[in-house]
Amino acid sequence: LGDVYKRQNRYLEKTEPKMTKKSTGNKVIVAGVGMIPFAKPGASETYDIMGAKAAKLALRDSGVDYKNIQSAFVGYVFGDSTSGQRALYHVGMTGIPIINVNNNCSTGSTALYLARQAIESGSSDCVLALGFEQMRPGALGDIYTDRPSPFGEFNETCEQLVGNAEIPLALRYFGGAGKSHMVKYGTTMKDFAKIRAKASRHAAKNPLALFKKEVSEEEVMESPIMWPGVMTRLMACPPTCGGAAAVLVSEKFANKHNIDSSVKILAQAMTTDYESTFSEKDMMQLVGYDMTKEAAKNVYQQTGIDVKDVDVVELHDCFAHNELITYEALGLCEEGEAQKFVQDGDNTFGGKFVTNPSGGLLSKGHPLGATGLAQCFELTQQLRGNAGEKQVDGAKTALQHNLGLGGACVATLYQSS
Repeated sequence: LGDVYKRQNRYLEKTEPKMTKKSTGNKVIVAGVGMIPFAKPGASETYDIMGAKAAKLALRDSGVDYKNIQSAFVGYVFGDSTSGQRALYHVGMTGIPIINVNNNCSTGSTALYLARQAIESGSSDCVLALGFEQMRPGALGDIYTDRPSPFGEFNETCEQLVGNAEIPLALRYFGGAGKSHMVKYGTTMKDFAKIRAKASRHAAKNPLALFKKEVSEEEVMESPIMWPGVMTRLMACPPTCGGAAAVLVSEKFANKHNIDSSVKILAQAMTTDYESTFSEKDMMQLVGYDMTKEAAKNVYQQTGIDVKDVDVVELHDCFAHNELITYEALGLCEEGEAQKFVQDGDNTFGGKFVTNPSGGLLSKGHPLGATGLAQCFELTQQLRGNAGEKQVDGAKTALQHNLGLGGACVATLYQSS
C-alpha cells in the first residue's frame, strides 16, 4: 500500500505546477444567493419555475436588477438543451449570453466556477450562476442507450473490483469506496451511521431541507439493508428536485452599486480524473479521491490558508461513505484517521470542523444541478452570520466540495471580511 501511495504522489507532483497558479485577477464578491425548499420527485414545481424562483431570490438578496446581469451560467443534468433559457426567460429577456452547463453531480459548482472566472478575468462585472433539477424517482441510470456511456471504463472497473451487479450502480460505486476504507483502516458501518445521524441533527434546523426528522445511529443501522455489511438505505441521499442560485460581482461593481461585499470567493479549483482513477484498482480512487485531494490542495496553495483555519465545510455527501473518505481527501484529518475523526465528534458543532451544517445531501437532498449552488447558499449565510439555529459561531472561512463522477470535482474557498 505504501508503494501505491508513493507512485500516486509522484504522478500528482508532476501535474501540480499546472494547477497551483495564484490568481491575480479581480476580486469576486458573492453579492446574493437564493434557494428554494427541496422536494421529492413528483412533489415539486417544474424545473423552469424552480429555476426562476431561485434566480429571483438571489437577485433580491443581492439588490441587483436582472437588467444588470451580463451573462448567466445555468446547470442541470436531466433536461433538454436550452432549459436554462426556459427558466431565465421567466425572469427577463435581455439578450444576455446564457450558457447551459452539465457536469454530472458537480454541475452547480461548475456553473459557479465559470461565473467566477468571468468576474475574475474582467470579462464581466455581474454574473448569475443558476442550478436546478427536476428528477424522477428511483436510482440513476443511463438515459441514452444507443451510444457509448461515459461511464464505460468506470463500470468495468467497478465490476472487476466489487461485482454485485444486482445492486444499483451508484450504490456499488460509493458503497465500494466505503468498503475499501473499511478493509484498509477498520472503519465500520456504525461510523457511517454516525455520519448520517449527524446530518439529520443538522437538517432539523434547516427549513429548506427535504428531511428534517432526526434519526439515531440505531435507526440508521436498522433501516433496510442495501448491501449487507456495507450500507443501509438511510446512508444514501434521496433523488430530489430543487433550485439554487448565486449572483457574483466584481469589487468595482459592488462599490459602485453599494452592494454587500462581505463574502468573497478567495480561490477555486476544478479537477478531472487522473490516471490513478483506474490504474490503482481502488474504489476510493474510482469515485474521485485524487480529484478531491488535488482540488483542495490547490485552493489552500492559492490562498496560503491552512486547512486548520477553515471553520465550516459543505462537502459532497451523496452517501455517508463518501463523506467519510472526503474528510481525509480534504485534509480535515490524516489518511486512515476518519474513523477517529467521526468518533471524536470533530465533524460537527463543538469539534474541529462543522461539516454540512445544512444537513448535506443526505438530509437536505441532492437535486444534481442545484447541489453546488445550494452549498454556496449555505456557506454564504454562514459567513454573513445569518444561518439561524445552525450558525457556526465566528465562521470566517468556509470550504465547499462538490463532486461528479465521470468525472469532475470543484473546491471553493470563501472568506468573510
